[in-house]
Amino acid sequence: MKNQTSTCDHHGCWHEPTDKWLTWANLITAVRTAGCVVLTMLAIAQNSTTLLFAGLLVYWVGDMADGMVARLLHRETRIGGIFDILCDRLCVALFYLTYASWHHAMLIPIAIFMVQFMVLDNFLTLSFQRWPLKSPNYFYLVDKMIYKWNWSKPAKALNSSALVLVMVITGSPIAAGILAAAIFVLKVMSLRRLQQIGMPEATGCTVGATD
Repeated sequence: MKNQTSTCDHHGCWHEPTDKWLTWANLITAVRTAGCVVLTMLAIAQNSTTLLFAGLLVYWVGDMADGMVARLLHRETRIGGIFDILCDRLCVALFYLTYASWHHAMLIPIAIFMVQFMVLDNFLTLSFQRWPLKSPNYFYLVDKMIYKWNWSKPAKALNSSALVLVMVITGSPIAAGILAAAIFVLKVMSLRRLQQIGMPEATGCTVGATD
């Protein structure tokens, strides 16, 4: 893809003709993912809920840290964004599949969540590549509503931690199922809106693509 964004001065647009793997943010992503995987494997081996949640905590903290470091050092890259997205899927899948194997009452809510997170949300999140954006965090340059539903701070909290909290605090499969279904519907609505605005080739500035 040729770089055609040199005249765009928006912070969220991608200007570089090349991308880099070796960044501090990517190192943090790799370390937090490895830590999550190791702790989850130990949790399974020892049947330890404490270790399982420790792995989830490592993922959460590391996921916040890698993005923060990338922004502070002005080293946000599209490769880093994609790497982060893929590592997120691995960590989340490990946690929920392990938790479901220990808490069968939560199988249906977790199944609903896994379908939306691993398929619907994954498609939505990776769609940022069709525009010259650094990451989904700048999708408001394309469509403010899709961004608000999926990558604003409240949306991220809803998608990454709300179901865990509901399952642990309430212990109710019904409450967890209702929440998982609500998030699923939100992703379907987002996909519908994405289809309506279309997905162009990633060239030019994104601003003004849609209201």
